[in-house]
Amino acid sequence: MARGLPAKPLDAAAEFAARFLPKIRAALPADIVILFDPADHPHDSWRRAMVEELAREAVPGRVNAVVGMDVAAVEETVAFLERAPGVTGQVFTTNDAVTHDGTPVSR
Repeated sequence: MARGLPAKPLDAAAEFAARFLPKIRAALPADIVILFDPADHPHDSWRRAMVEELAREAVPGRVNAVVGMDVAAVEETVAFLERAPGVTGQVFTTNDAVTHDGTPVSR
């Protein structure tokens, strides 16, 4: 889980790279789903880039991400990914995802 990252996108990307990237790479080529807290739109780019590059490194494993806080929605998305062996390098957002100020995350 990549939860509790800073609000500023550059800081969040740097912390993700420092705290989580080494652990994820060590687990490759296993199938991995990264769980992110909802965040503002500027976070989309770095998250997508990280997930896409990790997916390339993971072959034959897969790497995807889910953005959301509702446990049931996240679990449903993870269950979908377990049944979809061709899906990799994607960032999914659950319907409950809102930013820290309560506005919906754009999809």
